[in-house]
Amino acid sequence: MDPRHIEISKFLSYVLRHAPQRIGLTLDRDGWASLEALIAAARSAGQDLDADSVRAVVAGNDKQRFALSEDGSRIRAVQGHSTPVVDLQYPPRVPPEVLYHGTATRFLASIRAEGLRPGRRHHVHLSADIDTAIAVGRRHGQPAVLRIDALRLHRDGQPFFQADNGVWLSGPIAPRDLAEVELR
Repeated sequence: MDPRHIEISKFLSYVLRHAPQRIGLTLDRDGWASLEALIAAARSAGQDLDADSVRAVVAGNDKQRFALSEDGSRIRAVQGHSTPVVDLQYPPRVPPEVLYHGTATRFLASIRAEGLRPGRRHHVHLSADIDTAIAVGRRHGQPAVLRIDALRLHRDGQPFFQADNGVWLSGPIAPRDLAEVELR
């Protein structure tokens, strides 16, 4: 990816997921902001954005982190929010039998003690495959992958959701419901 697009993607992730107020941007309850307002607010904050660059980042983002409205006038992050302003409502979904959580080995002791918690985000993020979980873990250090018997948890009453980009979402998951995957 073009280095400028990486910079824009990181900026969009920050303001659309975590801190829209830092640039004076207002998100609605579903996380949408006017593309025009985003560009104006970004420019006021010293970030040179234009509609074509934003559209290119949305279209080229391999993780599909962002979405444009059908008419292209609004933008949002599809998951990963920590701002209390956004309250995306995903319909509950029946998960696959197994889901995975990628993390770094340095977090395993805490996870073994407390389980998986959303932290500042609204949900725990889960992957449908080990390779994606490894890639997520690698972003934070030496990767570790945890296996979750998602279908069993679902049958026991744990709700699961799926974001538009395919990321599985859940509430907290207890330590007893996690198994470390041996990576080679």
